[in-house]
Amino acid sequence: MTTSKQLFTLISNVGQLEISLKTVDVPQPKAHEVIVRIEAAPINPSDMWPMFGPANLAEAVLSEDKLTFSAPVNKGILPRIKSRLDQVLPIGNEGAGTVIAAGDSEAAQSLMGKTVAILTGGTYAQYCCVPVQACIVHKESTSAINAASSFVNPLTALGMVETMRMEGHTALVHTAAASSLGQMLNKICLAQDVSLVNIVRNQQQAEILKEIGATYICDSSSKTFKADLYQAINETGATLAFDAIGGGEIVSDILTAMEQSGSKDAVGFNTYGSESNKQVYIYGGLDFSPSILNRAYGMTWGIGGWLLMRFLAKLQPQQIVKLQQQVANEITTTFACTFTEELSFEQAMTPAIVLQYNAKKTGGKYLINPNKNL
Repeated sequence: MTTSKQLFTLISNVGQLEISLKTVDVPQPKAHEVIVRIEAAPINPSDMWPMFGPANLAEAVLSEDKLTFSAPVNKGILPRIKSRLDQVLPIGNEGAGTVIAAGDSEAAQSLMGKTVAILTGGTYAQYCCVPVQACIVHKESTSAINAASSFVNPLTALGMVETMRMEGHTALVHTAAASSLGQMLNKICLAQDVSLVNIVRNQQQAEILKEIGATYICDSSSKTFKADLYQAINETGATLAFDAIGGGEIVSDILTAMEQSGSKDAVGFNTYGSESNKQVYIYGGLDFSPSILNRAYGMTWGIGGWLLMRFLAKLQPQQIVKLQQQVANEITTTFACTFTEELSFEQAMTPAIVLQYNAKKTGGKYLINPNKNL
């Protein structure tokens, strides 16, 4: 094994997206590195923006040799993404597979033949060379498919609960709550007795959460949504929310409900609203429209972005190892993930299939097996 097929993405300065399948050399592992044969790499929402950017996927085509997927990009949008223009970038945040070669160090050699999950930013490849620190070692009984989503969703869900504690909150609100990540977060909160308010988009999603024991579920399509949200926040005392949507009025609705709860017992002239801090972190972008703020929540509130890697950077190494070990121990229970379909490289580049997984529908989660049909 000296070469590897790998997917790369490029957006040119003339407004053309190209995702290409290239053959690259596999490096000899250094002492602290291992070579992983990738057998399962999920297509997460966090992968899709690097992959496709703002391209018009409805006009995408696949070349006759099946090696290049291309689609137009509106030239008016190019100034907003100028930092990535004309760069050939690897894609795929995480994945899992078998260690087939290792460097000379004891730590690297100890991983030979084991199933590991990795976080590298280039997992849509047959083989990845990574440092041992980028690996989560799984049990012998854990398959690569089971281990594929070991980093992004599990550590994000755990990170949300840890952020809650670090910032002095006692309960959470989460949007897009029926997602794979949302289901993991519910299981964590149930196990740790943390109150969680779930916001979903329809009754079908509400039923998914009811089946795993969720207590507070608010359907944003319901006529009583705002009243339901207030009641749930009032009962839980939630003052921290994580929003996967980004656009529209959902952030404002959450802050308004928090303020209504915090001010319900106020007397006299309440100029600046409740004293407790109300915080919403936007960590996803399912809706790229503007975030609309109808400021009716006093003066003690905040909106910010939240990223997993920047959260992990705040922790001590031993804290990260502890979280990773929890993921490995509970990968088939708390952090179990069901995939809709396993795709080959060619399938992942087929325009009709791209439209399916880029729709980001609840219950529609895909993975790439870079060694399928090769």
